[in-house]
Amino acid sequence: MTTPFIPMEINLELLCTQVQELARKVGRFIFDERLKFTSEDIIHKGKSDMVTYVDKTAEARIVEALRELLTDSGFIAEEGTAQENGEKYRWVIDPLDGTTNYIHGISPFAVSIALMEDKEIVLGVIYEISLDEMFYAWKGSKAFLNGQVIEVSKAATTADSLIATGFPYYDFSKLDNYMQAMNFFMRNSHGMRRLGSAAADMAYVAAGRFEGFYEHALHSWDVAAGIIIVKQAGGKVCDFNGGENYLFGGEMIACNASYFDEFYRIVNKYLG
Repeated sequence: MTTPFIPMEINLELLCTQVQELARKVGRFIFDERLKFTSEDIIHKGKSDMVTYVDKTAEARIVEALRELLTDSGFIAEEGTAQENGEKYRWVIDPLDGTTNYIHGISPFAVSIALMEDKEIVLGVIYEISLDEMFYAWKGSKAFLNGQVIEVSKAATTADSLIATGFPYYDFSKLDNYMQAMNFFMRNSHGMRRLGSAAADMAYVAAGRFEGFYEHALHSWDVAAGIIIVKQAGGKVCDFNGGENYLFGGEMIACNASYFDEFYRIVNKYLG
């Protein structure tokens, strides 16, 4: 008789602590390597899409460590170090979100690691390396920054908000609409910021530094960890049409709860 499958019990809080330790360790490697590599070490995946041996080595180290933490898990990883898909648990990894910033010696750049159980993100860690800021959350927890609880801001209108976005670097199909949305926010909000790291953008929404963030042409590894951190900090996420196709759909709205409805309507008007 076949032995029935018994679901593995995971201590998400303990696992999150272990993932933080890993992110910090890999972050130190990334930071230390910054002054060692040269332009010859840069590989161009596209005109504005670059990768270095630092990205690839960091991802390999993360994958190896995560395999030990959670056996039989799958991976969705930017640099393709591991491609297998676990049936129940999958890690979604960006070893260095903000590579272009990193290459040019500016901040932010971050390690982003999330864990999916079936279709639900249950753990997220974003380590912004240059400022030594560790953002994290797990299913059922608060959201944290370096051990302190964080929450989204309470600002409720565009006039009281600072907005983050990202500029398309390979899909320019919505560029005109993007410019119209930016024109509106530049004229009516506290201003706009383009930091160059979607992971950091979402972490900063969770911490109340930004009220809202939107971007398209994203990948799952750009936003997976940020999704749960924003939600556990009291924020909301959706796609440009108010739906839930934000992890694999390539578009993201993340916002505090007070401003969410107005922010969504504006982004949807121009980009939905």
